[in-house]
Amino acid sequence: MTTLSNTPAGWYADPVGTPDLLRYWDGTQWTEHTNPGTVPGAVPAQQRGGGEGSAWEVDVSRPADPATVQRQVRQQAGIAPGAPGGGSLFTEPVLVVNQKAKLIELVNEYTVYDQHGNILGSVVEVGQSTAKKVLRFVSSMDQFLTHRLEVRDAHGQPHLVLTRPAKLIKSKVLVQRANGEPLGEIVQQNAFGKITFGFMYNGQQIGAIKAENWRAWNFAIVDHTETEIARITKTWEGLAKTMFTTADNYVLQIHRPLADPLLSMVVASALTVDTALKQDSRGLG
Repeated sequence: MTTLSNTPAGWYADPVGTPDLLRYWDGTQWTEHTNPGTVPGAVPAQQRGGGEGSAWEVDVSRPADPATVQRQVRQQAGIAPGAPGGGSLFTEPVLVVNQKAKLIELVNEYTVYDQHGNILGSVVEVGQSTAKKVLRFVSSMDQFLTHRLEVRDAHGQPHLVLTRPAKLIKSKVLVQRANGEPLGEIVQQNAFGKITFGFMYNGQQIGAIKAENWRAWNFAIVDHTETEIARITKTWEGLAKTMFTTADNYVLQIHRPLADPLLSMVVASALTVDTALKQDSRGLG
């Protein structure tokens, strides 16, 4: 997330004015200088495919071309080309989760691809108030507030709703179907060392996601017998993109067919790994 100390100087939509008014940010604070106009690269929410984005955000992302996604899977995540799956978020053995690159991030948004670069769906944060967006721009306090994500298919239809309630130290993610039917919880089990989240269903643990080191780069996903059933690998997008944007990209590889609720929990853990884990521990990520 871009915070008060690392937002680059420039003209941005005025957070306390009208959407068509720009105000100059000098790198540390808002100035008195204003100017009518639009923010270069900013896309209004009504033009973003139903998302909850804001004109304050400077979106510098473009849809990834298939060759880039394939390189991300094969060279960066080390996954050999495999047979295609069923063509949906819940039937593909490999999901590529790429966060939209923004100079200023007020709403989390991700595009999900299959291993060949075809778009399977998206993840969009919903329900953020204007006050929360202002808080997110000027501080890191939003990490302690509630976050709600919708998992949508390639046609924009929601399939899962993922809610991370407000937290102090440990966090959890509530996993529901779009109709509100609960599927379980992803619950943080420790606050120090290698972070582990348990998959809880009807009061029982049916699996877990485990960080493989204290910096929480890569994760092993196991079932109730501690057998690895999937793996999440963070992929490197280049020094310039990593330093100057907010993007986090991951590849999920599912080793064998899974059934619900475990399948939805595994997919949800990959799609919320940034919000649930890394955003909680910016010093670790």
